[in-house]
Amino acid sequence: MYEHFFQCPYCWEDISMLLDPSVPVQSYVEDCEVCCNPITVTPHFSDSVLVQFAAEGLEQ
Repeated sequence: MYEHFFQCPYCWEDISMLLDPSVPVQSYVEDCEVCCNPITVTPHFSDSVLVQFAAEGLEQ
């Protein structure tokens, strides 16, 4: 597992998530551990190295 730190797009708090580098391209929804709002998380790995990461709020 790969721990990645980023800012929540809602509350701007620094949070971390554990990412699985065994799947090269992923997209899923996780709740912020601080404000509980849903975040679309999109990590991209190449040879188990994180090469791109996006964390966006869901459109309401």
